[in-house]
Amino acid sequence: MSFRTPPPPRRLLRTGAPAIFLAAAMLVPSMAFAQARPAAAAPAATRVPMTGVTVVARYPHDATAFTEGLIWHDGALYESVGREGQSDVRRVRLADGKVERRGTIPPAQFGEGLAAWRNELVSLTWHDGIAHRWDPKTLKRHGQSRYVSEGWGLTGDGRALIQSDGTATLRFLDPATLKVRRQVSVTLNGRPLDQINELEWVDGAILANIWHQPFLVRIDPASGRVTRIIDLRPLVAEIAATDPEAVANGIAYDAAKKRLFVTGKLWPTVFEIRLSDR
Repeated sequence: MSFRTPPPPRRLLRTGAPAIFLAAAMLVPSMAFAQARPAAAAPAATRVPMTGVTVVARYPHDATAFTEGLIWHDGALYESVGREGQSDVRRVRLADGKVERRGTIPPAQFGEGLAAWRNELVSLTWHDGIAHRWDPKTLKRHGQSRYVSEGWGLTGDGRALIQSDGTATLRFLDPATLKVRRQVSVTLNGRPLDQINELEWVDGAILANIWHQPFLVRIDPASGRVTRIIDLRPLVAEIAATDPEAVANGIAYDAAKKRLFVTGKLWPTVFEIRLSDR
């Protein structure tokens, strides 16, 4: 489409600013990670370290795509795009950003996170509680499942699908039924971290976008503890978006070649990045 229907006023959560805490803000002064009530700074020895990124390559991306989920599967990028009235799941050729195939989500539903499970893709919807199941080759829907709470991000660890809903809670779901097996509370320097958005499983840990923040966090899936903050501010500055909703969102990992990709809503670029601690 040559135009973008503005998304609904989504995720203006609860009481305003993201409840991300002063301990992190003291680590990085420009982070908007703050809470309304005062919090003591974490001891220097326990503060979460920050990692920069190096851009390995840049690839074209549909600048009209309101990216909600991004994965690498079977040699291609797959993307879940939210659009009021017509969300879709698409297969995208990395080299030139060409949309090779597209599957549409029912018009009343807003598409959200995306993950691969065995021989199918699973995509969430924002507040309908419906997950769609897709054939990755044809992108035809062949089933659906119900899940609890809102749908934001989705990934998998090979045993469970992992769901975020904008709170500090991650749910580990049975891939066949989407029933909750267990859940974990995400913490940053000992405090709950909410606004967790897109998710990606990378080498035994969960990487997550935080809505409206130019950072990723790495989460220990057993404890929920944030073990590293990944600084995407240079990429955000390069994009120089004027739309306040054109935020960093979208993480994909090519496990076979150890390639990490990130993008954002309405971004014209997919970045292949390398972390400075790798």
